[in-house]
Amino acid sequence: MAKKASEVEVGFIGFGNMAQAMARGLVDSGVLPGARIHACAAHFDKLQTTAAKLGANAHRDAGEVVEASDFVVLAVKPYLVEQVVAPVRDLLADKAVISVAAGRDFAFYEDVLASGSRHLSTIPNTPIAVGAGVIACERRHSLTTEQLETFESLFGQIALIEWVDGALLSTASSVAGCGPAFAAMFLEALGDAGVKHGLPRATAYRLAAQMMMGTAKLHLETGEHPGAMKDAVCSPGGTTIKGVAALEKDGFRGAVIDAIDAIQGA
Repeated sequence: MAKKASEVEVGFIGFGNMAQAMARGLVDSGVLPGARIHACAAHFDKLQTTAAKLGANAHRDAGEVVEASDFVVLAVKPYLVEQVVAPVRDLLADKAVISVAAGRDFAFYEDVLASGSRHLSTIPNTPIAVGAGVIACERRHSLTTEQLETFESLFGQIALIEWVDGALLSTASSVAGCGPAFAAMFLEALGDAGVKHGLPRATAYRLAAQMMMGTAKLHLETGEHPGAMKDAVCSPGGTTIKGVAALEKDGFRGAVIDAIDAIQGA
């Protein structure tokens, strides 16, 4: 039987921005107490400080993290994965291994981990820190049914879990993983425009941020096509269609698509 989310011990090998975002999301959303989170990182003093903020356990090495955890999140830079896995390869064989390293798919871990290991490759994004994230997951994995149920009950409370074929994991990462940077730029630009026309900056940012969040929620809850959502706001001869026309003239959509193309071609 799958463990209840609140009973799982989650370990992080590497505790950089993404790992901290995941841990913060779990703790702040009340999904998991900090005492059930374990982490190790290259700089132990810094780790102790960041872990303490969440009430999490700081460990000096990966072996301690693995032994204390049911789920082990590999959250190091992609080029470091093999190096950090090697000393704990046998210990990981009894755990559910969750990778958040870009470009490291099922086939990669079949070679790196011990035979028969249970693993899943994912790409989360930073809004997971506030319980509004996305985790793109490779459809091919080797988790047991119980481990998969636990994973979904645990992280499904703080992120949309989207399953894609391995060949599309990179594209999903570009849209959802890199997208927050583009969205933040749009938020900043809307704020600048508001300030230009007299709004206090904090007010402009709040208006823009709430608008972006609400628009996204409207789409997710209704499934309405974005084009139809745009049309619903554009009255004939009105202000919105004039703004849309200006964005089209300046290549707004093309610029967004070019950004994804640039990432995919990197």
